[in-house]
Amino acid sequence: MPGPSFDLEHPHPLPLVGVDEAGRGPLAGPVVAAAVVLDRGRVPKGINDSKKLGATARADLAAEIRTVAVVGVGVADVGEIDSLNILWATMLAMERAVDALVVTGIVPAMVLVDGNRCPRWRHPSQAIVSGDALCLSIAAASIVAKHERDRMMLEQDAIHPGYGWARNKGYGTADHREALTRLGPTPLHRRSFAPVAQLFLGL
Repeated sequence: MPGPSFDLEHPHPLPLVGVDEAGRGPLAGPVVAAAVVLDRGRVPKGINDSKKLGATARADLAAEIRTVAVVGVGVADVGEIDSLNILWATMLAMERAVDALVVTGIVPAMVLVDGNRCPRWRHPSQAIVSGDALCLSIAAASIVAKHERDRMMLEQDAIHPGYGWARNKGYGTADHREALTRLGPTPLHRRSFAPVAQLFLGL
């Protein structure tokens, strides 16, 4: 089955930036966005929507993408998620990811964003629903964002053991919810998300 190719079949002005995020749904941890400018002469094989790839394939592709493409990563932390709400924290992470590219000298001619809306920025941009399954640049960004966030949650699992973050990456799985009830919330839990908010209200 062919992978994403929208941005190759429908040429855009260059530099073309693909943007995607990881971590909108979890109960704990940051939301992470990546912005990627691919070198069309050196596109790694196997790029696809990160959700369709296993952890090992994602890690290998994320490393390869970083060697042949220009990559920016942006993070919005838990405090920002709780104060802004998850939508605007996600937009902030995307802005920071593109800003990280701009710092390297990249001036985006077009930014393709996964989803149905773009951040409030000055860059020409287009939101594409299911862009991570359709656009090569967005798929590459989805891989980098997912790998980076998973890496962060693995590190936090060692700091906050017992919640299963090495397995669930902060998502509201049954084991995570059980641990949350038993151990209580950590500083990385999102107080604005209902299962966590209910515990804080009960404290």
